[in-house]
Amino acid sequence: MIQCNQEKIQKEQVDTWFNEWKSLAEKIHEAHDRRDRSAGDYMEQGINLYEMFILQASNQKHFDEKEEYEILPINAGERLAFIKRRPGQYACYRQLDELFQETKKRCARLRLKK
Repeated sequence: MIQCNQEKIQKEQVDTWFNEWKSLAEKIHEAHDRRDRSAGDYMEQGINLYEMFILQASNQKHFDEKEEYEILPINAGERLAFIKRRPGQYACYRQLDELFQETKKRCARLRLKK
């Protein structure tokens, strides 16, 4: 299992990533409301943001879906694979939003644990 870096999961660090996601999530939600295909492009950005967050928090350079990362919530690898297959779907947007929220909570638990 790839361990997370305690310094990189501090509240301020996590909040910075999460705020960036919230801004992007608004754009995705609006694009879905308009039935605009740009939602898929925004989702690609969201997927990249999520993976970058995981990598930075884990001191890794490349994201490997087969690896177990301490910071990831349950079934995150399978869920991320589902999201990547059809990023333009609203269900995938909701799933990515849940991953961000669950990862934020997991970071809080890991901060208390260590």
